Amino acid sequence: MLIGHIKEIVRYPVKSLHGESVQKTKVMEYGLYGDRSHAFLDETRPGKFLTITQFPEMVRYKARFVGEELMEEYPRVEITTPEGKVVDWGDEDLIREIENKSKRKVSLVKYTPSYVPLGAIEEEHIQLVTDASLLKLKEIWGKEVNYQRFRPNLLISLKEKVPFIEETWFDRRIKIGREVEIQLKRHCERCMIVTVNPDNAEQDSSLLKTLVQQRNNHFGVYASVIKTGEIHVGDEVFLLE
Repeated sequence: MLIGHIKEIVRYPVKSLHGESVQKTKVMEYGLYGDRSHAFLDETRPGKFLTITQFPEMVRYKARFVGEELMEEYPRVEITTPEGKVVDWGDEDLIREIENKSKRKVSLVKYTPSYVPLGAIEEEHIQLVTDASLLKLKEIWGKEVNYQRFRPNLLISLKEKVPFIEETWFDRRIKIGREVEIQLKRHCERCMIVTVNPDNAEQDSSLLKTLVQQRNNHFGVYASVIKTGEIHVGDEVFLLE
């Protein structure tokens, strides 16, 4: 059954930095190609990543891949700082800037194109949200909602605009385009990250409070990859029987 189409595809080459909207990408066994494949490790908390939770201004640093999606190695990762300076991943000045602003010692970690562990991409392979649910949340919250607050991978435009209908599809599969299949798994429980405005890093706790009070702290759903392949913006999305 046709349920809609892919409106946006977003991946995050560097964990907790602003992601990039792409027209097409590969879907790997771990999720979108290169999603959360690079990360800052927080040396003040051994074994933990530095994230927006500890350093909200991370959302103002924009990361993108520059080049072809190769399986041997990632394309160059380009990072644009809040001041507009463009540097490459691993730039020493960038590392010092992150350390000075966050007041934490950091180190870098990079995974391979064929494998990114769940610890880097959180709970499941892919997170998706729908346009109908975003519109309903705007009504509930009473303010404009930037979907990037939720850091999804896929924004689906539904054929029938039924808010939160995606939450009735758990354990079912959806097909995207001609190749890719994912299985919807469970709710995405939200945290303080949604309080951070992705444009300016300003915080507004009222959104999280609204989700807790009105939505049992749920927004968006997690999915696991069943069949890999390539997806494109505009691909049709089918709910499989």
